[in-house]
Amino acid sequence: MQDLASAAKQVAELLKLLTNPGGLRLKYRIVAGAGAADPDKLEDQLIYVDISGPDAYLLTDRDGEMLRALEHIAAKMLQLEPDEHDRVSFDAEGFKAERAADLRDMAERGVRYVRDRERPFSFDPMSSRERRLLHLILKEHEDLRTESSGEGPRRFVVLYPKDMASRGNDSTRARDIAHRFRRR
Repeated sequence: MQDLASAAKQVAELLKLLTNPGGLRLKYRIVAGAGAADPDKLEDQLIYVDISGPDAYLLTDRDGEMLRALEHIAAKMLQLEPDEHDRVSFDAEGFKAERAADLRDMAERGVRYVRDRERPFSFDPMSSRERRLLHLILKEHEDLRTESSGEGPRRFVVLYPKDMASRGNDSTRARDIAHRFRRR
């Protein structure tokens, strides 16, 4: 990444577009460098943007879709490689901290299921960033392993006992998910 001060300035310009001509009532605080570090140590953040204000709820709607879009735009604007996209993180009103806690809870439920039944457990579809976080959270369980399955927005994580063979591309699970999340 380029120098952090100019990268943070570019991110601020992006946010000014949302608030001035875009008309969103948002306040933001940009932290770059050591202060931007992820407290859970799951992401390698170098720039952290904390957003609040009357319109902040718009960023967290639909499971944080707008936050992910802002992160994607910022990563492209800063010319980050795909494996560096977690260097820039946007949050609004603690949404990401709550989501990380939810992912930890889901992970623990999956761990209990796999250990109790000695069968694979499939999580619901999630964004690539959340799948990556889930893989990292589950990495501490040495008796288990994870894989991603499915395609596109229906991609999900499967948790296996360490020595169990993969189910391959679980077409039944993928079909069930496709049916449940189809446009209505």
